[in-house]
Amino acid sequence: MSGAAAPGGTAGADGQLRADAVLLGFARALRAAGVDAGAERTQAFLRAVDTLRPGVRGDVYWAGRLTLCGDRDDLDRYERVFAAYFDAAAPPRRPPRRPAPPARLRPVVREVPAGARPGEADRERQGPPVASLASSAEVLRHRDVATLDAAERARLNRLLAAFSLRGCSRRSARRRPARRGAVDPHRTVREMLRHGGESALLRRHARVDRPRRVVLLVDVSGSMGPYADALLRFAHAAVRGRRTEVFTIGTRLTRVTRELSHRDPDLAMAAVAEAVPDWRGGTRLGELLRAFLDRFGQRGMARGAVVVLLSDGWERGDPALLAEQMRRLHRLAHRVVWANPRKARPGYAPLVAGMAAALPSVDAFVEGHSLAALERLAAVVRGADAGPAPARTADGKGAECA
Repeated sequence: MSGAAAPGGTAGADGQLRADAVLLGFARALRAAGVDAGAERTQAFLRAVDTLRPGVRGDVYWAGRLTLCGDRDDLDRYERVFAAYFDAAAPPRRPPRRPAPPARLRPVVREVPAGARPGEADRERQGPPVASLASSAEVLRHRDVATLDAAERARLNRLLAAFSLRGCSRRSARRRPARRGAVDPHRTVREMLRHGGESALLRRHARVDRPRRVVLLVDVSGSMGPYADALLRFAHAAVRGRRTEVFTIGTRLTRVTRELSHRDPDLAMAAVAEAVPDWRGGTRLGELLRAFLDRFGQRGMARGAVVVLLSDGWERGDPALLAEQMRRLHRLAHRVVWANPRKARPGYAPLVAGMAAALPSVDAFVEGHSLAALERLAAVVRGADAGPAPARTADGKGAECA
């Protein structure tokens, strides 16, 4: 919220900053879900909440819905993200004619100090209720998935269900009618024939932009056990994009796109558990990547696609084989992204043989340990935040990065 801090000390200002951080985190979660909540809309949202009652759930809900949503497709995403972020069911779509007195969300009870000016405590209470409502969700965005308890994982799963993953755009060979672009001779001639051969307006067409295919290779080996469920739920949300393919890799290569097509995340996870025979087993990245390329990638699935590997890079096979197959993948794919949950740990360096062998063929090396890291991964996939590519030496080998 952009209003002035409560007078009489820094407590009001701190509460204001916390509330602003929570609302900005909500806007980031909407962007991760595919809502075009840009800077201008976010500022309008903050001003609207500041004008209304920041601590009232209904006011925050309607302020966001009226300022952050741009079309009908955004409404369903907004409902899901609001319910998950604020940890309760969203308000009804239409407000009642005679609304009951608004109930505050998890209000913070404070004692009014002696000598405080009348109304000062009420002004301070407007900011913190929203912060106390969703500050835990904001903290949860940056928590390592491996450290979460059961309740926190349940909240994380609800936030992941609202995700959206879309590949960067490519120009298709197909064309559509447009006001600007090259002249469409067929439509122009047909228009002239309708007018008896008289000259008519030139009809034009332009190429269609389409999202690139996204291929996710999710490591389900033993070393990735604490992260596998969250990453597969992230993949489940991505499959809704219809141009996403998902494979699990461990000791076998398993295509699980059909299993993840269930609308219910829990049913999808149960179907994946039945289909994948190598949960928490070993890791043969080089052999399985070769199997993927021979069976699917070379035939067109990886050609021109954004391929994302979600793995810690542990390899029990020959690292030279992995390096060879990564070079082969890099030649086929439009972009290769590697998300490593271990990358966020202090002092991390890609010294593991598999990770060191793969890095020279990786275009973007990102973290994958938290919700915020997965949000950035989604931005990298759609090309909005490419990030620095791994450094390469003169002989083509990747330099180790801290």
